Amino acid sequence: MHRLFTVLLLLALLGAGAGYYYATRPLDLTLPTRFTVGPGSVRATAAQLSQQGVIDSALAFRLLARLTGQDTRLKAGVYDLTQPTSMVELIGKLARGEASQIAFTVIEGWNWRELRAALARQQTLKPEATLMSDAELLLELGIDAPSLEGQFFPDTYFVAVGGSDLQVLARAHQRLQTKLDAAWAARDPATPLKNPYEALTLASIVEKETGTEADRAMVAGVFANRLRIGMRLQTDPSVIYGMGEHYAGNIRKRDLQTDTPYNTYTRAGLPPTPIAMPGEAALLAATRPAQTKALYFVARGDGSSHFSESLDAHNDAVNRYIRKR
Repeated sequence: MHRLFTVLLLLALLGAGAGYYYATRPLDLTLPTRFTVGPGSVRATAAQLSQQGVIDSALAFRLLARLTGQDTRLKAGVYDLTQPTSMVELIGKLARGEASQIAFTVIEGWNWRELRAALARQQTLKPEATLMSDAELLLELGIDAPSLEGQFFPDTYFVAVGGSDLQVLARAHQRLQTKLDAAWAARDPATPLKNPYEALTLASIVEKETGTEADRAMVAGVFANRLRIGMRLQTDPSVIYGMGEHYAGNIRKRDLQTDTPYNTYTRAGLPPTPIAMPGEAALLAATRPAQTKALYFVARGDGSSHFSESLDAHNDAVNRYIRKR
């Protein structure tokens, strides 16, 4: 028993020594080297580093990050290595956020209020936009629209250290304009939408109404059909948007009956502005919707929707998917 314990202890020490050597030896890199870390978990970061050839083992990186207690502190950005660096030193660099460029991500479906709040929390960006009013930002960014809502494309943007939140917004708006122009240029000639801003507005509704990628074009098709015949859109996300900070997590019957410019139950047509930041898939769905006769849809409860052409069929679907819960 004593001999077995000695052997096990020796093996453990050898393993620890090998692990220490592996963690502290310089990474096999050609210097200088630059790599990008996007937002995400330690698993996602390890995978990105492995794909870029920065590390040779994603598993070892994850284990070492957890052992050092830094697995939840890794920061997105563009990093430069100019001298020999070990894996443990690399993890420390990422945890401290010693990046050459700072990453900021605009999330699909965020509204402007959420984006502004996220920028205010970003301590590594110089605060310029957060000190400006919406009217000042519209003028500064050259946005010809009644609102900043929907004007920034969801993506990850990289800004040099010392850069400002205004630079992020400028790039996000420029990218949105490029994506919107492309979607509008490829639009279905039969679209009921009159201009790109209407397309952006409908895309924002599609973004908020869609739980699965496969349903986007069909949801857009339903709303296009309703617009053609003058039927109210009756979309809850626009009502919720109109409620603003009064929305407490659930929508009630009286909320649907209270008129606001965004209540698509009480008013026909599109709301006056977008209600969120739509991604590219939503923009393309809004401008090239599915060819369908459906006028209704209801959530199945698994993220997908059931589509119906008649009110009777829709009511049956509601009984099947909603009232049975």
